[in-house]
Amino acid sequence: MDQTAIPLDRRLGAEFLGTALLLATVVGSGMMAENLAGGNVALALLANAIATGAILVVLITMLAPISGAHFNPAVTLVFMLTKELPVAIACAYVVAQIAGGVAGAFLAHIMFDDELMQVSQTVRAGPAQWTSEIVATFGLVFTILATLRARADTVAASVGLYITAAYWFTASTSFANPAVTVARTLTDTFSGIRPMDMPPFIAAQIIGAVLALGVCRWLFGVMQTTQPAASSAEKGKAYETV
Repeated sequence: MDQTAIPLDRRLGAEFLGTALLLATVVGSGMMAENLAGGNVALALLANAIATGAILVVLITMLAPISGAHFNPAVTLVFMLTKELPVAIACAYVVAQIAGGVAGAFLAHIMFDDELMQVSQTVRAGPAQWTSEIVATFGLVFTILATLRARADTVAASVGLYITAAYWFTASTSFANPAVTVARTLTDTFSGIRPMDMPPFIAAQIIGAVLALGVCRWLFGVMQTTQPAASSAEKGKAYETV
């Protein structure tokens, strides 16, 4: 479906809701894992990774036809750079994603009867962490762009599997998402990050995303990931069915 046929408020709503549910899963599964793992950090991380990968498959499958299911300002940036998303709409997506992420973190706190307003004290700093975020975001964006070219119907599964793996092979546990990074400064739980560590994480994520776009352009030529524009009749049908 041509997403330009979907009213912008619905597309923004999908980005808000998807990012909120993503963060509720990231933070909530981290809290549940920490409560049940008995101090076993590896077991807690495994539970957190599986839950995050699983929800990504579900969210992308459900919401991609509406907004593209970015849930991530780094992904939105890439689609803006390929001129598939106008700058104004890309900025609106980013606002919806950040707002959704914060709402999702707060929702997790409410579900676990924890303090609503928190500031993380978890240290995530240094060259190893920043390099990990470049690698994590590069891999995520490369997975999306390359899979859209190879087999677009498997993007949801590919992203879920990649993130599950990247939780384990990156020292940062693969935030790979500026909206996620912002929201995780507001939870002093298993998945948190200190606010002062946020800016270099986001800078690394942007670098990784842009590098992935460059590599994909080199490998595949001109990136074209969206479907051709729908006819007037198809657009009318889209309004009726969404």
